[in-house]
Amino acid sequence: MGKECKIPLKVYLMTSNKGKLKEISSILKDYGITVKVKRGKKVEIQSSNLKSIVREALKNLSDQTSTPLIIEDSGLFVKSLRGFPGPYSAYTFNTIGIRGLLKLMEGEEDRRSEFRSVAGIYDPNLGLRIFEGVVEGEISEKPKGEKGFGFDPIFIPSTGNGLTFAEMDLELKNQLSHRGRSIKKLARWLLTHSPSP
Repeated sequence: MGKECKIPLKVYLMTSNKGKLKEISSILKDYGITVKVKRGKKVEIQSSNLKSIVREALKNLSDQTSTPLIIEDSGLFVKSLRGFPGPYSAYTFNTIGIRGLLKLMEGEEDRRSEFRSVAGIYDPNLGLRIFEGVVEGEISEKPKGEKGFGFDPIFIPSTGNGLTFAEMDLELKNQLSHRGRSIKKLARWLLTHSPSP
């Protein structure tokens, strides 16, 4: 992409999650974008809608940035649990963890689930845009794999040949994941909308 790239060479990502930073940086590097961490506290509204959470967080930060700012939020939506933990995935992981979620699913035959990612960007010149990525799959009976973070050891994407996200290397996970899908959409949009550097 190199010289043909019409996007900013640097964007800021607001996150304290090192795993998320690693994944997003790896994806955007393929588009010629360097990711820097934006320090600060984002306002996170309580909502069952990931798009609303990301949109409001970016709106609250829009007057504090003169450079493109990305916020990404994701959730694991388990069908038999009526979409739980959904946007409360980080809280659920930090409180009951993988074992707790598996306990909630004991004896459950319907293990269908999906991971959703919403990536939003605010650019002072381009405004605010939201992109979504979804990957369908199922919850494994037990944790498998050491890579990734969060609920990766129990999520088997339908296109992953039976592997959990935690069993995949970063390149494969980024090809298949919800986050890979939303961030790639965001990058492609920037390619066509940003002025030449």
